Amino acid sequence: MRIRVLASLLIAASVAGYGAADAQDSVPAKQLFGRMAGPADLDPQSIGFYTRGCLAGGVALAIDGPAWQAMRLSRNRYWGLPILINYIETLARDARERDGWPGLLVGDLSQPRGGPMTSGHTSHQVGLDVDIWFDPMPERTLTNPERETIGARSYIRPGTNVEVDKSMWTDAHARLIRRAASYPEVERVFVNAGIKKDLCDRAGDDRAWLSKVRPWYLHDDHLHVRLSCPPGMAGCKSQDPPPSGDGCGENLAWWLSDAPYAPAPKPDKPDKPVKPKPPMTLAGLPAACRTVLSAPDTGSTGIAVNVPLPRTKPARN
Repeated sequence: MRIRVLASLLIAASVAGYGAADAQDSVPAKQLFGRMAGPADLDPQSIGFYTRGCLAGGVALAIDGPAWQAMRLSRNRYWGLPILINYIETLARDARERDGWPGLLVGDLSQPRGGPMTSGHTSHQVGLDVDIWFDPMPERTLTNPERETIGARSYIRPGTNVEVDKSMWTDAHARLIRRAASYPEVERVFVNAGIKKDLCDRAGDDRAWLSKVRPWYLHDDHLHVRLSCPPGMAGCKSQDPPPSGDGCGENLAWWLSDAPYAPAPKPDKPDKPVKPKPPMTLAGLPAACRTVLSAPDTGSTGIAVNVPLPRTKPARN
């Protein structure tokens, strides 16, 4: 019988005596969560914050749908809360039927039990984040090797940080982002600052949705959608509401300047080695994440993808 909601998770963690030192506390949390093949057999629950939390009762996105295809299957990062899966399916359908978008290429959601990832994202830990490529879905079904090796294309001109490549970027891309931001459950949509500027220039009089679209680093080839915590999910911590206004003013001007991309200043004592930040362990996550990690799985595990991986790292997504 499934353990019920967050209160039960917290009680279980307390009863098990997790206040004492635990052998798992010496292991980086990304290794513990990264090795879990299936979701915890618990009621769906986002626990903690997007960059410091975990996922109970994760649900898998179908690898192929009528208007989407999942990429990078070997990562096993196509899990989320049911609200996220429903959002992706709804966006894919609406973007095709209402905006003429061919279909979504879907990148990372979360791992089966969320938590820190072995590589890549700092966020995507609670089953409420998804990356969607700017490249449209092709008319045919991609093979597993293609899903591992095809790279998402940057839509920013080479050699620039924020100049949109007009030979690639279209009105259809802008409509996709507007559609993605239009649903009430969406909290943020992260894109490159140059793409945000393009959206500001195209928006016209209807600008309310722009407040959700925020500039961020390394989002030149995909949009990152983040949903708000579902109502009544007490263990989930949302971001502060986006600032008022359309976000096309002073804040965006800073992102369009050279300041965000300038090299970090050199240390005062260059000969002194910089001590790396220790990896996050279970002790740094909400207590209920211990129960999520130790819970039996649902019997639903990620698909096995046995394809030769490229020698060089594919373009980020």
